[in-house]
Amino acid sequence: MQGQNSPVCAAIDIGSNTVHIVVARCAPDSLDILEDQQEMVRIGESVTATGAISAQKRDDAISVLHKYKALAEQHSSQRILVVATEAIRQASNGAEFLADVLRETGLEAHLVEGDVEATLTFHGATYVFHDEPHPPTQVGVMDLGGGSTELVTARDMQIIWRTSVPVGSGWVHDRYFHTDPPSYTDLEVARTFLQTYFQNMSIKHCPPALIVTGGSANALFQLAHEAFGVPEPQRSLTSHEVACCEGLLRVFPSHEIATRYHIHASRARILPAGALIILAVMERFRLDEIRVSRYGIREGMLLAYARYGDQWLEQVTRQSMHVQQDDTTAQLNDEKDVQDETFAESGRRMLEERAHKMMSWRDEVLKHEDIEAVHKMRVASRRLRAVLDAYESVCEPKRFKKVYRRVKKLADVLGQARDTDVMIQNLQSQLAEASSEEQAGIHWLIERQSAYRQAHQKKLEAALKQLDTDKLQQQVVSCLPKGGFQYGKS
Repeated sequence: MQGQNSPVCAAIDIGSNTVHIVVARCAPDSLDILEDQQEMVRIGESVTATGAISAQKRDDAISVLHKYKALAEQHSSQRILVVATEAIRQASNGAEFLADVLRETGLEAHLVEGDVEATLTFHGATYVFHDEPHPPTQVGVMDLGGGSTELVTARDMQIIWRTSVPVGSGWVHDRYFHTDPPSYTDLEVARTFLQTYFQNMSIKHCPPALIVTGGSANALFQLAHEAFGVPEPQRSLTSHEVACCEGLLRVFPSHEIATRYHIHASRARILPAGALIILAVMERFRLDEIRVSRYGIREGMLLAYARYGDQWLEQVTRQSMHVQQDDTTAQLNDEKDVQDETFAESGRRMLEERAHKMMSWRDEVLKHEDIEAVHKMRVASRRLRAVLDAYESVCEPKRFKKVYRRVKKLADVLGQARDTDVMIQNLQSQLAEASSEEQAGIHWLIERQSAYRQAHQKKLEAALKQLDTDKLQQQVVSCLPKGGFQYGKS
């Protein structure tokens, strides 16, 4: 514990899901935490929906910041450090929001890039190792946020690789989940997207140990502790335990999860997405166990301020740039030895494969002889959409939107046909055990559903006949230029 003479500082992180404050007595290598509070504001929800921070989210965030400023002043904090992350980076009115924060609260919030966010989180999540006699030689840190996920690998506590990807628990929830709990179909689409995204990410150093931090990771540990008795002191989770938690979240609605396991209701609602992301990263790193840390970007900010004073952000930014240069050199050296696919190249290959697979079922669906053909084409369309989602960041925006709309429209038409087929099958299976009176009603329902299905088949056939198979496949692949789309360049 720090001495009473250590300065007290506060760190606030304006994230996609939460606004979070930590107040602590600070030394360069340790912290005595006095306050640790967070509130779910979900700024990222409005950014995902409209591209901008809504007036309501703006007001909610500023209200929380007023409260946190007062809390920091109660502890006589020397400095209040504030950063804003992914949701503000992505928002079209992010600069306006930060100006409003400064004008209305007096707090200067620094918009940090993903690499700086990753560096700060690494130092915060691993500072507890300073007290351990034998810290791990190689370790990775994953910060699962609402709008982004940061991944860092280190050797001898020195960062050797890091990245930030625009995929977080709030983003996945808002994009894929439409019911509470999520439907099986929505979960499978999200799972396919995440597996595609992370399996095709170029990660040069897969660590033997991974520390996961962030609100969703800690809520998931809370769920595992309460529901399955995972012991608190070790704060570790196996892939089996994460999968068990995901199973619970698939069955029970968020309000029941919140009540049973003492998790904030808003957090419980996005927790299925967090579990899927963690499982996808564990699979990519080939890990059966993770360690969950309570600490993250805010502790990293406080440690950086204790070490560098008012130049803390400039020093961390410089460190991040140094790692980036080292990564570039390593990548060039690697390319001399191995001809690996680039991210964009793997995307073009997978888009071509998935588009071809989807269109290969076109003729069978048109025959209308085997209802499984509709199911298989629908699954193929979902997988194509998942690949499009995974590579959106390097696609040409206008072409991407046009192709995505076409694929989604086709998937919706296939989905209506498939759902009706399943309903008819279920009704037919009930006939044998139904009474004579019930059978008459079931026959009536089957006739109505069959008539609807026949009418819908004409709509499906019209949609499929309009498709030029070769042209659509070319359009799908062409939305991802060779080498990837570079924003700001024609």
